Amino acid sequence: IAYDALSVIVNPENKVGQLTREQIEKIYTGEIKNWKEVGGADEKIVAYSRESSSGTFEFFKEAVMEKKNYAATVLSMPATGAIVQSVSQTKGAIGYIGLAYETSGVKNISVSYDGGKTYVAPSIAAAKDKSYPVSRPLFYMYDKAIKDKVATFIDYALSDEGQKIVSEIGYVPVR
Repeated sequence: IAYDALSVIVNPENKVGQLTREQIEKIYTGEIKNWKEVGGADEKIVAYSRESSSGTFEFFKEAVMEKKNYAATVLSMPATGAIVQSVSQTKGAIGYIGLAYETSGVKNISVSYDGGKTYVAPSIAAAKDKSYPVSRPLFYMYDKAIKDKVATFIDYALSDEGQKIVSEIGYVPVR
């Protein structure tokens, strides 16, 4: 019913504005531990993640980390709001959130999936035209046996009005 772009976010005081997928992977696997290793200040990186039961956790692990395990030092948070709050309050922090949850208290960074040749910032437009590489589809799942009971709701979500709401709340419409 929509797409979600995952924003990699840092504290607004962080001077780093872009990272490659490989650098993000190395931060989350614990290989890169200091911002100076990626062009930032000499400051310890504090990485925040969603809990392992989160679909966002699994998507990030697959799409960004190429299924590698998170380092034991990565701090698991129960909700997106907790990541936003922690990153906004921790100078050396990095995290990832859905685009719809961005606030002025955090700074999103551009991401490269081609070894640093092209960096793309997360946005609805970039997710829609698929130039932003960290995007995923969002689905409504239901039992086919009750299709008639949910059809009206699904049709509404995919209607012009439903897709307008998708866009208003910060997700990317499918049409």
